[in-house]
Amino acid sequence: MDRRKFLKLSAGAGTLVLLQMAGVSCTDPGAGPIKLPSLPYKVDALEPYISEKTIRFHYGKHHSGYVKKLNRMIQGTAYAGLAIEAIIQKTRDNTDEAGIFNNAAQVFNHTFYWNSMKPGGGSAPAGIIAEKINADFGSYDAFKKAFASAALSQFGSGWAWLVKDGDALKIIKTANADTPVTRGLIPILTVDVWEHAYYLDYQNRRADYINAYLKNLVNWEFAETNLAG
Repeated sequence: MDRRKFLKLSAGAGTLVLLQMAGVSCTDPGAGPIKLPSLPYKVDALEPYISEKTIRFHYGKHHSGYVKKLNRMIQGTAYAGLAIEAIIQKTRDNTDEAGIFNNAAQVFNHTFYWNSMKPGGGSAPAGIIAEKINADFGSYDAFKKAFASAALSQFGSGWAWLVKDGDALKIIKTANADTPVTRGLIPILTVDVWEHAYYLDYQNRRADYINAYLKNLVNWEFAETNLAG
């Protein structure tokens, strides 16, 4: 998959090519050029690790809410015809447009998060992504430890990411709505560590949530596709 197509948002239809390329349809939570992508699996498909109740709140309320707010904010502006990544780049570090940035980045981040997981995922990867992880981190266990540490040590709300920086894989964490695309990095995988992502299922046990993500949910095929891009 071409990364530009992967990240591009169709300006005319407002449909995430990211999910079209993955064979996922899109739904419309309200009027506006930005559409809410459909989940790439059923709402109960990640149980018992992430409950249907959590997905309904997280996707149906939070993610949907970011889309609706963004559409309201960009209505009648030059941003209304832009790809989501372009909106993010043009509003980054602009305090006057922080609301637009935060909602656009959260639309991107959440879409990426849903696709970073799949039913029956997790455990050690295989193929090219496994070779690259071994080369850059020494072993899958070393990667897993570093990724879990980043996700656990992110103070407050945010994200942990596996990213490609040039030719190297790295682990970073971002606070609140921040996203690797503002830093010129290629996102490979992410885990959401905002409390709404796990609190209904794990309460304050973020470590258990992160362990369940790594052991049972990671979509390594998605990661390898991003690596190839």
